This record gives sequence, structure tokens and C-alpha cells, in this order.
Amino acid sequence: MNAMNESIAWVAPEEEAAPVKRERSAEERAAHETHKLEKRLCRQVGQAIIDFNMIEEGDRIMVCMSGGKDSYGMLDILLKMQQRAPISFEIVAVNLDQKQPGFPEHILPEYLKSLGVEYHIETQDTYSIVKRNIPEGKTMCSLCSRLRRGILYNVARKLKCNKLALGHHRDDMLQTFFLNMFFGGKLKGMPPKLNSDNGEFIVIRPLAYVAEKDLIRWAEHRQFPIIPCTLCGSQQNLQRVQIGKMLREWEKQYPGRAETMFTALQNVVPSHLMDHTKHDFKAIKATGIPDADGDTAFDQEEPVAPKLSGLPGLSVVMG
Repeated sequence: MNAMNESIAWVAPEEEAAPVKRERSAEERAAHETHKLEKRLCRQVGQAIIDFNMIEEGDRIMVCMSGGKDSYGMLDILLKMQQRAPISFEIVAVNLDQKQPGFPEHILPEYLKSLGVEYHIETQDTYSIVKRNIPEGKTMCSLCSRLRRGILYNVARKLKCNKLALGHHRDDMLQTFFLNMFFGGKLKGMPPKLNSDNGEFIVIRPLAYVAEKDLIRWAEHRQFPIIPCTLCGSQQNLQRVQIGKMLREWEKQYPGRAETMFTALQNVVPSHLMDHTKHDFKAIKATGIPDADGDTAFDQEEPVAPKLSGLPGLSVVMG
């Protein structure tokens, strides 16, 4: 199958709107909007798969299920994509039961069984380890993440999976970028595809192009049996939570800002930053030849959006 046909198979073209001969009822309008949402989700996931070559022939993909809206949505969409994909690949849904108090352990197995998808529930009491080692009020994410990562690698090895799919979406990636910039001193984000830290697996994020608000709407439509997290989900003082609030305030005041910032992550110009390991500034010589990427510092600039310091929410994060 050639590249053009493969792209069409992964990313179905948008349907042309049919002429409206009569005013739709409220139910028809709702159904129409839901259909548009489904098409958009499938199109965005398919485009991410193509752009980053996330899924290849013969892959066996471990879809990591937390019981939250994002992982439910990821599995739901990947199963739809699997049916029309131009290649053959396997999906195994995996949940790590961390033995959190009150965790409804029957919900995910019953849901996954109803789908007819291959699944595995791994039970490991990481909750007690985290609570025992992290003082009250301190961030639990780092230790919890390390424990989960090691366990999931072992499960992937046992299930003979070569790729792990995580449910991080566009907003997660933006939050990670600002977290690293504000608190880590790095221009570093959350990549859509990378090697696992032990070099054994490929980690993919099929929801890379998907907005969180669309996943919220899709979860409501599909009525996923959401399971709240009493570890990460209960920590409202996390820097990530504050960054998320800041980004939502920006988007509210300046609609489309999140999309613009996300686009910026895909348009990096190393020569206009300051990392000398990414661009050879020392070797720059005057050539006498016009350079479209040359310095334009003396040009009159077009009006730009308000400076970062004037945007709402920044004081919450930086203060």
C-alpha cells in the first residue's frame, strides 16, 4: 500500500456538510456534534500515528489503563483505528491495581471483558509503599511514577509487547513544557514517541494532538466508568495542577492560545535560541549572502500578545 493510500486509511477525510433542508431538532443537533467529535478524535489520533510512525506492522501494543477519561478515550479510539488501519497490530489493555483503599477492582475487568479486548490486571501494592515513604503533604508523583514504570515494563515483557501507549494529551504536553521551563530551567516537553528509559520498549502517546476538552466530552458521551485516583488525583497543590489552571485562564482570555502554543512546540528554531550544543554559534561568519533566517532585530515588529508577566495565572505559578 502506498503512502497516500495509507494516510487515507489512518486519517479519514472530513465529511462535507449536507445541505440543511430543515431545522434540526435538539436531539439531531446533539447527535451531529457527537459525530463531528468522533471524526475529529479519530482524525487527530490517526494523524499523530502517521506523523510520528507510532504504530507499525506486527506491533503488540500495551495500552496502559488508569481508569481515567484519557486512557478510556485512548483505548476506545485505538480500537476504532485498529478496524480500519492499513496494517495489522495487536492491542492489550493493562491496568495496574495499586491497592488504593476503596479501589473498585471489578470495574475495569468487567468493562474490558465487555469490549472483547485482550486485557491484563496487574496487582501490586504500590499505594502502601508511597504512603509509607512520602511525608504527608509532600508530592507523591515521583516515587509513584518510578514504581509504576518498573512494574509496567515487567508486564510488557511478560506479555511480549514491544510498545507502550500512554494517555497523555495535548494539554498534558503543554503543561510539561511550562513545568520544565518554569521549574526545571529547560525547554523540554513530553514527546509523542520515545524509547523507554531501559531501551527495551517504544513509548507512544497517540492522543498527542487531542485537546483535553474533547476527551471530557467523549467520556461523557461514552459514559466511561471513571475511577478516581486517591494518589495523584487528590493532590491539588501540585505545580502541574497550577500550570493547568494558568493555561485554562490564558485560553479563556485569548481563545486559540493553547493551539498556537502547541504549534510552537513543532516549530523549533535552534539558531534563535541559546543552546550552543544545538546550534554552532561559534562558527557563524559573515557571508555577504542574504539569509532569510538571519537576524531581524532592527525590523519593526508587528503588535504581539501581552507579555507573559501580564497574563492571568502566572503569579499563581511563579509565586
